Amino acid sequence: MIKERLANNIKDAMLNGDKRRVEVLRSMKAAILSEEVALLLRDKGLSDEQIQGVLAREVKKRLEAANIYAKAGRQDRADAELEEKSIFEEFLPKQLTEDELAAVVDSVIAEQGKDVHFGVIISAVKAKVGTSADGGRIAAAVKSKLG
Repeated sequence: MIKERLANNIKDAMLNGDKRRVEVLRSMKAAILSEEVALLLRDKGLSDEQIQGVLAREVKKRLEAANIYAKAGRQDRADAELEEKSIFEEFLPKQLTEDELAAVVDSVIAEQGKDVHFGVIISAVKAKVGTSADGGRIAAAVKSKLG
């Protein structure tokens, strides 16, 4: 379970005196808790797939914030956001390479046909890859295949 791994990582970071990592891991735990409360699943908890969805959203937020900070000339803050992003990514599945993603897109197009609406193909690819590829990357891959 991701939550157990997270708790162990928090404990290890505290024992090692890594305050920055503890802070990031606690923010991760808070994001998960917030989602549990929002979905009225506090007693039951989220599944690992739901937690991965929460963490993927948090990674995207960190990446967007880093880009904004970099454009504003605040590279120190951008680097801090990217560091947080890398810690969050430790709890997500490995991201697909462009070739792997293209292969999945090809297989979905072969199943669905090229005449199907763009959004239907994107949804089918997302269902297959889960959090292993960002939605923007999926859309770009589908667009390049469909022209």
